[in-house]
Amino acid sequence: MIAETLCSAVAAAGLGIAAVTAYRKRFLAAARLAAYALVPLGLVMTGAVEWAADTAFSPVAWAGFGVLGAAWLLFTATRAAERRSGGTRKERRAAAKAARRDAVAPAASAPSLAGTARPAAKPKRTAAPAEDFSDIEAILKKHGI
Repeated sequence: MIAETLCSAVAAAGLGIAAVTAYRKRFLAAARLAAYALVPLGLVMTGAVEWAADTAFSPVAWAGFGVLGAAWLLFTATRAAERRSGGTRKERRAAAKAARRDAVAPAASAPSLAGTARPAAKPKRTAAPAEDFSDIEAILKKHGI
């Protein structure tokens, strides 16, 4: 009962201040003040204030908040553990499927890898440093060194 009375008094005071502001020809600010002043009155009329007062003094409601807090802690702990383990379940499944798809018998893949991968890799490694040294030599010759 006291909360409803206080909210009604705050709404009346806010509407009075809005009226004074409108009298001073500041209509936009007056409309904004009136909107803020009507919020507590609307909360009283909908019963939200009574519900909040009943909840604040109810041990069952506080136990419910405790249960919600425990659920939130469990949720965050499991998310943190999931992030440390290497992603979500969907990501781990996709990685397992990719590993199965890429898996080849060792004896069957050895000749094919030896014939194609190594000769292609060596020319790239030797060609890049030779080009770098030729650029450096050109710069040194340009400066007379």
